Amino acid sequence: MGIMRLSSSGLLKLKWSPVFNPICRAAGRNRIFLLSAFSTIHSTLSLYSSCHHPSSPHRYSFPMPNFSSTVSAPRGRLRGVVFDMDGTLTVPVIDFAAMHKSVLGDEEYVRIKSLNPSGIDILHIIQSWAPEKQRRAYEVIADFERQGIDRLQIMPGAAELCTFLDSKNIRRGLITRNIKEAVDIFHQRFGWTFHPALSREFGYYKPNPAPLLHICSSWDVLPNEVIMIGDSLRDDVGCGKQAGAFTCLLDETGRYNSEHYANMDLEPDFKVSTLGEVLHLLNANFELAP
Repeated sequence: MGIMRLSSSGLLKLKWSPVFNPICRAAGRNRIFLLSAFSTIHSTLSLYSSCHHPSSPHRYSFPMPNFSSTVSAPRGRLRGVVFDMDGTLTVPVIDFAAMHKSVLGDEEYVRIKSLNPSGIDILHIIQSWAPEKQRRAYEVIADFERQGIDRLQIMPGAAELCTFLDSKNIRRGLITRNIKEAVDIFHQRFGWTFHPALSREFGYYKPNPAPLLHICSSWDVLPNEVIMIGDSLRDDVGCGKQAGAFTCLLDETGRYNSEHYANMDLEPDFKVSTLGEVLHLLNANFELAP
C-alpha cells in the first residue's frame, strides 16, 4: 500500500497542542514538518501534561488527520521505527473480550461494545471511576496481562526485522499500553532491546501522541522521520497520525476489512499482513539513514 498524502489543499494544522503545532506539507512521501524549534518538544509535553493528564478534569479529543489520496514522489528519509508490543512484536495471547467483561460486567460490556464496535478503550473508561473501583479494575487488567506474559511468544519475522534495522543503524523504540513488567520480560526473552521502551507507567498511552513525541525528542529526530508500526488502527495508527509520523498497520487476519472499522476515518500509510513485509516496504519506500 502506498503512502497517503494530505488533501488537495496541501496543508493541515495539528491542533492538539497550543505550542507544538507543526504544519505538515505534503511533498509526496517526503512530508516536511516546519517546526519553530524542535527543542521545544520537552517543554511542550510539560504543557501538554498540565492540560491533558489522565487525572485532569479537562480532557480533550484529538482530530485525526485524514489522508485521502496516493501519490508518487521521492523517497522520504527514515531514521527510526517505533513498535507496538502485544500483537505486533509478540503473538497476541491476551483475551481482551474476557478482560473487558471482568472489568465492566457482562451487561455494561454489551452496552459499551454496542456503542464502540471497533473496540473498547478500557484504560480511558476507568479513568473517570472512583479511586478504589479504579484500583480493582487495574488489578484485573494486570492479572490478564501477567497471564499473557506466561504465554509470550515472539512474532515471526521480528528478529529478522530487528537485524535488518540494526544493519542500517536505524533506531528501534517501543510503545505499549501494557505494564513495565511485561516489557522487561519481553526484553529478556527476545534478546533485543528497544529504547526508549514506554509502558503504561509513562502516564500517557496510545492513541495519545505524547509517548511517540517523547521518543522523537529523545532521538533528536522529526516525527516525519519515524514510522509507527502496530496492530491497532485506533491506538497505533491513531498515535502515529496525531504525532505526524508515518504509520504501518499489521493486520494478520484481515479484520480491519470489517465494516466496523469503515467509519474510523483513519488510513495507515502502509498495511501489511506479516512483519516480513515490513522489511521490504521500508527498503522500497524510504531512504534509510541514521
